[in-house]
Amino acid sequence: MSSKTILIVDDSKTMRAMLVSTIESINNYNIVEASTGFEALRLLPREKVDLILTDINMPDINGLELLSYLRNNPNYQEIPVIIISSEGSQKDIDKGKQLGANDYVIKPFDPARVQELIQLYLG
Repeated sequence: MSSKTILIVDDSKTMRAMLVSTIESINNYNIVEASTGFEALRLLPREKVDLILTDINMPDINGLELLSYLRNNPNYQEIPVIIISSEGSQKDIDKGKQLGANDYVIKPFDPARVQELIQLYLG
């Protein structure tokens, strides 16, 4: 069985590193990182991605715009997307879910919760 690939999209290097170590401790997933939504869009055609973890607040294309693009593109609309953001208001969460996020985790995140979600979506 080939290993699944997780794309982490966050403009914070520290946050990406925290997510990488959270993911590496549960399984041997391939991890691809993008520091902006634009970079994520450039990576998608080249990588088969099975799950996306994205921040909302980023330069250029933000997480919600990225999500909206994914949900409107037949090649990517089935990929589970988990938003991991410091934007924790109910309005933000509702907006993320309306745009098609599978889940929403508020920073600072609980690694166990993120691991649980990854296993839920990647089996």
